Amino acid sequence: MGIKRIGIIGAGGRMGKACIHEVIENKNCTLVAATDITQSPLIGRDAGEIVGADAQGILITNDAEAAIAASDAVIEFTLPEPTVAHVALTAEASVAHIIGTTGLTDDQEAALKAAGEKTVVMHAPNMSLAVNLLFALTRQVAATLNDDFDIEIYEMHHKHKIDAPSGTAVGLGRAAAMGRGVNIDDVARWSRHGITGERKRGDIGFASLRGGNVVGDHTVTFAAEDERLEISHKAQSRQIFARGAIHAAQWSVGKDAGFYNMFDVLGIDN
Repeated sequence: MGIKRIGIIGAGGRMGKACIHEVIENKNCTLVAATDITQSPLIGRDAGEIVGADAQGILITNDAEAAIAASDAVIEFTLPEPTVAHVALTAEASVAHIIGTTGLTDDQEAALKAAGEKTVVMHAPNMSLAVNLLFALTRQVAATLNDDFDIEIYEMHHKHKIDAPSGTAVGLGRAAAMGRGVNIDDVARWSRHGITGERKRGDIGFASLRGGNVVGDHTVTFAAEDERLEISHKAQSRQIFARGAIHAAQWSVGKDAGFYNMFDVLGIDN
């Protein structure tokens, strides 16, 4: 694939640090920039040192525009609002943008898709190879089994996660809805409380748990009378997501402008 120049936006976050570590360890890419929010205590520190590696000569700054200009591709796991601001910059600079940010509104997702008209934008709720296979399997099972099978999606993450359900859980719900040929907004039951009445046939239910330092557990359950099918993924380390993001960044360089997902990166039929 050749050596790729990678910039990390949101270097102070858990995934930002994981991505810095992964770039340093990957012989096919080099770290050329790392940014964080203006008030971050990491501003001015060496990006390698903050992840326990040797100094890289790359100081963390708050200048996303300069980081983008220096990179073949940037990787971002931050918050929706800054992500939208940054994708406008990558679109203008024609720099590939690998985005793992979750919790975006429909309008914010539309902004990412619009940026894909000018550059490569790859957005995925989860960068793991195995999780993306879980998406594909969920869609296939949902398409095969009828509404006699109730679909419930369970996820658990660490206590610091600020959005629920997780982006991956929402992605699994969308995959199930696509398999059923329905709109997720019409069938999703994002939470339950109080006297909810009987479960409506065709609903896709969600349950979110938060606690400890759980990296990410996801299970899709297909439950019918007298039988239940469950497919699950459990993440043991954030490095699996960072590895996927680096793979996507390398894949993206030289691709035509467009809005892509991990299915495109991995060659799985959308």
